[in-house]
Amino acid sequence: MAAALFALFLVALGLFATATPASAAEDDPYRISGNVQLDGEPLEGVTLTVDGPGGLQEVETDENGQWRVGVPERGETYVVTLDEDTLPEGIAVVDPEDDTPNVKEVEVGQGGRVSVNFFIGEGERNVTSFFDQLVQRIIQGLSFGLMLALAAIGLSLVFGTTGISNFAHGEMVTFGAIAAFMLVGPASLALPWWLGYPVAVVLSALFGLFLDVILWRPLRRRRVGVVQLMIVSIGLSLALRYTFQLFIGGGTLQLPGSSESKISLFGSVQLSVIDMVSLAISIVVIVAFALWLTRSRTGKATRAISDNASLAAASGIDVDAVVRVVWVVAGALAGLAGILYAYYRPGIKWDMGAQILLLMFAAVVLGGLGTAYGALVGALIVGILVEVSSLWIPADLKYASALFILIVILLFRPQGILGRRERIG
Repeated sequence: MAAALFALFLVALGLFATATPASAAEDDPYRISGNVQLDGEPLEGVTLTVDGPGGLQEVETDENGQWRVGVPERGETYVVTLDEDTLPEGIAVVDPEDDTPNVKEVEVGQGGRVSVNFFIGEGERNVTSFFDQLVQRIIQGLSFGLMLALAAIGLSLVFGTTGISNFAHGEMVTFGAIAAFMLVGPASLALPWWLGYPVAVVLSALFGLFLDVILWRPLRRRRVGVVQLMIVSIGLSLALRYTFQLFIGGGTLQLPGSSESKISLFGSVQLSVIDMVSLAISIVVIVAFALWLTRSRTGKATRAISDNASLAAASGIDVDAVVRVVWVVAGALAGLAGILYAYYRPGIKWDMGAQILLLMFAAVVLGGLGTAYGALVGALIVGILVEVSSLWIPADLKYASALFILIVILLFRPQGILGRRERIG
């Protein structure tokens, strides 16, 4: 069994190597630049943001009204937004044919350079009320929280049944996204999405089983301590992360439909069809998982092992078999979360799972260690806080807000929201 799974893993890696060869990162980044002028005169200190592959960047115009940012990818779409609050009083970006003239989508072509200029004049600014912004952020946070919950539930299940703090869980998320790209991407097998994505989730489940068979089960049988297992998971995380980089390179890959336009729903709330489908899939999968955990025989055995593994074994439960199922479920949930996160970012990178690993642990600890429902509650809180906090703090610091609220809640409830108080000493 182990040999067959190992062969399957090598085949998957071979697919990665043939489908997308690694490319060395260039020293000189591609650039987006432009000018901001009022009646031919430069405006200094105007803030602009550039969002796309590589994350959100913020820049200000210089004394000549010019600005420039480096971006990691060409052939990709970026959104340039001029912050009208940084313009002089009574001045706005004017375009009678555009409702949001201060927001422009541009594509960095093969030349690696593109210019974005704004016409500034006297006019009325399009201002979105704080309430509308808050509603939009809450919905985005709910979408992010549900996606995060899929990954955090698997992480919590593994900890509850084995005691392993799996720092390689982020790489299981990355594996799902990469497998999806290799199956449906334009430069790969190009399967239809309705076939490729389920196959990617199945491969992620087999990847979780593969890791248990060749690594975690032998270590459990040798009764390796929890601290040693944690260190092994950190080493596995680093090994997998740089293996992914070796095969797909350091750039950003896009799944089909990632640049789909958004639809206005109500107020200022805008979601793309993929955003709405992601929300629906997350809810359906979480409900199905809850039913499996509470109604099925294996789910009840999983809860029994999480409560007391020794007592569960004495009651006749095959602990090894249940743990094997847990790794399969955790791998499948992580793989699905990776696909949804690739659309949320958007884009696939070799270290994308590691970027949200601390948020997964924050969700698990906040909800209560070892409880799947706690991981769900914690992930929803973390997701909403991350998005809503960006109304007051810089976008680069929004992840820190979730860790801050984690510390505050643990000061008053050390066992987490749904965790059980344990006796120490």
